[in-house]
Amino acid sequence: MASIVFLIVIALSLVMAFAAVRGHNVLDLREYLVASRQFGSALFFFLAAGEIYSLGTMLGLPGGIYAKGPSFAIWFMGYILLAYPIGYFLNPWIWRAGKIYNALTLPDLFKSHFNSRALELTVTITAIIFLIPWGQLQFTGLILALHVLGWQFNPLILTLISAGLAFAYIAASGIRAPAMVSIIKDTLLVLSLVVIGVAATSSDSVSHIFQVASQHVRNHMTPAEDRFSVTTIIFQAMGFYVFPFSIPNIFTARSEQTIRRTQIVMPLYMLMFPFLVVASYFAIGQNYKLGSPNQALLTTAVHLLPSWLLGLVASGAALSGLVVLAGICLAIGPLVSRNLLGHLDEPRQRSGAKIVIVVYLALSIIFTLLTPSLMLTLVNTAYFGITQFFPGIIAIIFFRRANPLAIMAGILCADVLAILFYVEHVHLDGFNTGFVCLLINVAIIVVGSALLPNKRVLTPVSQQAVS
Repeated sequence: MASIVFLIVIALSLVMAFAAVRGHNVLDLREYLVASRQFGSALFFFLAAGEIYSLGTMLGLPGGIYAKGPSFAIWFMGYILLAYPIGYFLNPWIWRAGKIYNALTLPDLFKSHFNSRALELTVTITAIIFLIPWGQLQFTGLILALHVLGWQFNPLILTLISAGLAFAYIAASGIRAPAMVSIIKDTLLVLSLVVIGVAATSSDSVSHIFQVASQHVRNHMTPAEDRFSVTTIIFQAMGFYVFPFSIPNIFTARSEQTIRRTQIVMPLYMLMFPFLVVASYFAIGQNYKLGSPNQALLTTAVHLLPSWLLGLVASGAALSGLVVLAGICLAIGPLVSRNLLGHLDEPRQRSGAKIVIVVYLALSIIFTLLTPSLMLTLVNTAYFGITQFFPGIIAIIFFRRANPLAIMAGILCADVLAILFYVEHVHLDGFNTGFVCLLINVAIIVVGSALLPNKRVLTPVSQQAVS
């Protein structure tokens, strides 16, 4: 029964993905990548939430709590909560910048505002490097979700099926497909977490669940761990909306007000987290024999839910990975065909992006099967690199004197230092490595912009009107 329910949901998602193209010309690059900036509040809400609440929420958070205790939940929930008010104020400005410069990607903003091909290439190459492991992460989660159904296929078969579904979503409909599929995905995600949490509390009282789990995990943090949690929350909240697959999502909104309305209601999703935490603690108390901590929530579901509900949970988990994978593909394709190559006309950019997507999916499958530990290690460094774009975005929006060479130097120095500190296991008295490198990045931009005169006068986006 679980497999039947799963296949019905996947079939429904494909129908919605292909139906999304109706009435729209996806041969146009702007329609394909940013839906011609036409999404209203409802569709933009589901698209934005689809990228935020993914396999990281459904598998990563319970796995982190299972392995590391409540300190992991504090960090995970804390940075998302802080990101919402940042997004309320920042994202409308990013949308305005995209509208003014007719941008489709993150590097487009830097290229158009600073008129710098070198800065565009720096942002593009850095973004590609730090995006590469994210596809492998989704495949790893998808394999876990499909194993819940009892499917014992070779992992190669499972990854090929997942890649085919992700490509099918976006090949015909572009960004509209993930937006439409996110409606199903978000409904199933919230339903799954609530049902698993309720099932856990029906099996045992909440107080007893926490009491039993407290015997297996540490419930206090050292001062160094406190510093790390706080600096990580701040650092990742700033990087939350500058990921290369988040920026095009912002561009899809119809207006700045659409974004503000969405940001106001987005925190309502946090209401599902208590159910998720209870289910995670239930898994700790049951002392399941897991191959990986990331199996904690799904293993709990297997033990508590009937087969048909398990099918809904598995389909929600699978769609969570597929939506994010599709979004990553739509980001990395134009990064190569539009920004890295730089000389292609728009029809060739679109066809080139599809070729890049196929290559990216193939590489992600290879990495998933051959070097899973290496790529998962690289995922830990993604925020180190991506958040370094944040000062540049702030400069585009608010500052006249920001120099493109200083911004480029800040990004490169911060990225190199962050990776070096991570590889050499340098501990900065509990402070998040990326946060320290971000401060260095800001210092380089400020000093460099003061010393290097701009060749032309820059008008901040905040002082420009949208036509």
